[in-house]
Amino acid sequence: MEYDIIKSLHIIFVVSWFAGLFYMPRLFIYHTEAQEKEEGAKKVLSDQFQIMEKKLWWIIATPAMVLTVFFGTWMLIVNPVLLQQPWMHIKLAFVVVLLIYHFINQQKMCEMAKGVFKWKSNQLRMWNELATLCLVAIIFLVEMQGRLSWWKATLSFFLVAIGLMLLIKLYKRLQKRQ
Repeated sequence: MEYDIIKSLHIIFVVSWFAGLFYMPRLFIYHTEAQEKEEGAKKVLSDQFQIMEKKLWWIIATPAMVLTVFFGTWMLIVNPVLLQQPWMHIKLAFVVVLLIYHFINQQKMCEMAKGVFKWKSNQLRMWNELATLCLVAIIFLVEMQGRLSWWKATLSFFLVAIGLMLLIKLYKRLQKRQ
């Protein structure tokens, strides 16, 4: 029962963390596009996006990330046999990717607060999909726990990635028409 409670808390905070990881790059896109507005609107929008980014980051995303890692580690302590499973090693590699992604987003937020916009909105749209790809991979790893062959898993991962890229390109074309 203790393990199930820890696992439930882990899942709750994973969902909360992903809410932040999904929405933060979306705010970056809007914040970047606001830089193309006239000066008055640009200032108002930038100030508002900075407030939204800070609150999302420090009240939701970062605490949820810390608690996700805390409860995930606790699950491994309670059930150390998981560390002997190859799928868990791959899952943990994706978690490391998400942690790096998290801190790169934090760096982007700090840069934008200083008026530095290094990426265009299309680059940010592509960046936004990295968390989605990691989520898909992690869910399949946890649910399938090694029952899916490596080549099917790899193919599926790349098909999802290609599908996301095509959807981004389609969105870009539709946006240009309007």
